Amino acid sequence: MDFRFSDSLRNMKPSEIRELLKYASTKGFISFGGGMPNPASFPMEDLRKIMEDVLSDYGSLALQYGNTVGLNDLRTEIKRLVKETENISSSESEIIVTSGSQQGLYELAKIFVNPGDTVITEEPTYIGAISAFDANLAEMHSIPIDDNGIKTDLVEAEVKKLISQNKKPKFIYIIPTFQNPTGITLSLERRKHLVEISSRYEIPLVEDNPYGELRYSGKKIASLRSLDPSGQVIYMGTFSKVMCPGLRMGYTIGPEDFIAKANLLKQALDLSSSTFSQYVAWLYLKRDIIKKQIPKTIELYRKKRDTMLTALEQHFPEGSTWSKPDGGMFLWASVDKKINTTDMLKDAVREGVAYVSGNAFSPARVQGNSMRLNFTFSGENEILTGIERLAGLIEKKLTVSPPS
Repeated sequence: MDFRFSDSLRNMKPSEIRELLKYASTKGFISFGGGMPNPASFPMEDLRKIMEDVLSDYGSLALQYGNTVGLNDLRTEIKRLVKETENISSSESEIIVTSGSQQGLYELAKIFVNPGDTVITEEPTYIGAISAFDANLAEMHSIPIDDNGIKTDLVEAEVKKLISQNKKPKFIYIIPTFQNPTGITLSLERRKHLVEISSRYEIPLVEDNPYGELRYSGKKIASLRSLDPSGQVIYMGTFSKVMCPGLRMGYTIGPEDFIAKANLLKQALDLSSSTFSQYVAWLYLKRDIIKKQIPKTIELYRKKRDTMLTALEQHFPEGSTWSKPDGGMFLWASVDKKINTTDMLKDAVREGVAYVSGNAFSPARVQGNSMRLNFTFSGENEILTGIERLAGLIEKKLTVSPPS
């Protein structure tokens, strides 16, 4: 039979990260590819106790179908969490629980985008956002970033140009803190400018903040939503990096009319997120276990970040550059432009090390000599060995093709 697949699937490509996961269990293989937290950061004993309590005290509810918008007690705790950590004021009616933040990204695009509509992203940007926006046939216009984050003057210029072409962007999508894939943090001045652009041109601003609590150095910067007096910024969060990813818990905070649409769409996607997982997340927040766990995670990851930065300094060829993130899970390295990191990945895998190539994060496909390196999953000795392997491979490539 000749299956006639939908047009929306034509733009979708397999994730390079998903493809790399099949090597993760190979003995001796070192992967800087996946965005996986280190299992040592999982609060195993606390979660075991919580799960026992959920089953004993709330089992008949936790194993049943749930409310689509999410467990009300959990949404109350999320409201408290974002107020304490990001100075975000919200109500339960402005919060929807999602099956991981990836579902929130898909809902975002599905709600706003008709085929061919424009959206603005960073260049580079999160591969999961590209996948979600591609699935809804969005036309992505990506704006370069520098050490202070997305260049907001270029954002405003692009907005004006698109409006003049009758292609006003449906939203601006930003990861302002410890950006994925670069680890860069958006400056306060540019955050304020983005909020002004959103208000002036009436374009929704979407703040994705998976890593904000994982700060190892530097001072906290106000969230976009806390800088928006109108409360119109759509804020996305997740428990994957501050509890564990396997329970698939995320949330979106936004204006009530947006949340109502997200609730309607979620009914068609999965009826509701896992009720059991929601009860676990609720008690994790209610008992303030998150507050004692995050400092442990920070201490673990700070050492890994520092180890990778030191290894890069010692081993990567002259002319290479890399970001020096104050937090999060990734840094972004660029090598000589004669090296295509997508092509080099196959050789790297044969050498027993992996990364994600730059173009996987690039809507404009202009990151051909860059790579994203995850420093949280591997052990410190593995980080040292993996960077040495990568550096040796790059040196071989440069010997074949002398540096420009």
